[in-house]
Amino acid sequence: MLSTKDIRQDLQGASIVSDKVIQHIHEEGWLKIWVPKKYGGLGYRFEEGLKALFGWAETDGSFGWMLTLCAGANYFSRNIKPEIAELLFTNSNICFGGSGMVGGTAEKQNDNTYIINGLWNFATGAPHLTHFTLNARITENGKPIIDNNGNEIIRSFIVLKEQAEIIPNWRSMGMKASGTYSFTLKNLIVSEDYSFVYDHFFTDDILDSIPFRVFADLTLLVNYLGMASHFIEEAELIRSEISFKSFAESVEKHLRKVLSIARDIENILSDHKEISDDQQNEIHTYGTELTKQLSHQILTVYIQLGIRATDTNSAVYQVFCDYFTAAMHSNFRPSADDLNFSF
Repeated sequence: MLSTKDIRQDLQGASIVSDKVIQHIHEEGWLKIWVPKKYGGLGYRFEEGLKALFGWAETDGSFGWMLTLCAGANYFSRNIKPEIAELLFTNSNICFGGSGMVGGTAEKQNDNTYIINGLWNFATGAPHLTHFTLNARITENGKPIIDNNGNEIIRSFIVLKEQAEIIPNWRSMGMKASGTYSFTLKNLIVSEDYSFVYDHFFTDDILDSIPFRVFADLTLLVNYLGMASHFIEEAELIRSEISFKSFAESVEKHLRKVLSIARDIENILSDHKEISDDQQNEIHTYGTELTKQLSHQILTVYIQLGIRATDTNSAVYQVFCDYFTAAMHSNFRPSADDLNFSF
């Protein structure tokens, strides 16, 4: 059993999550929080899962980010044909991970297979995965297949890690141990059984009905809040004479609000109602504003910490870099119209 302190020490300055920590993750079943119990998962409710993500991000940014993205990819167990999901998830160490981008093509064959080619960036957890997930444009005779609305058809696929070429090209200032690499596939034949559509489910659960946009928004927000909480902890060790109480209370308040939103969503869905576009927009606007506020507050505190906080081997520097790397995610990036560079 590894403690928070053990994991932090292991990941301080690390470029990869160690085998010891990965083994601990598998023993605890943390990569299966969103996997239904019938497939051997933990089957967490939405609020329960978000609490776990916050705690992992509070432990370490790379640790929390990898768990969030890989557990999030294992969520696709719900989108896969049941017989395939049962086959795959009998492996207690199964770990999906991949890229949300449409990075290649899947050429349709006559025998319900596809030939996949392409390059996909930013697959978190790549060194530890058993399978990559990816999105590809469906083509036939080299031409994109178009749906009734004139849009290109996109499908998601699952491939064995060993079938891909991993490109360890992560050069960002933070999230250094997250294993966020690119990967390529060349003329790989994949059965249609190992493809899925992310909004089509073979399970029947409230979690299936949560709009993907809301799921992404709230899972990212608890990561930002967790890293902010860790940042405060490290800042207090450097400048104990400064009171960070109001900042810490603000983080706690917003965590309670995010968890309350998750409860409300599940209650709405349990009444067989839908989450309206207006409700989704309200949640997204809240997340965008909260991310902006957190970024401003962390930067304000950081410049008060002095030269010790710029030591590249310090914990506070690592948390700072992890947070601002994660905050670069396109999900809550402000539009150009929101930017004001005057001073």
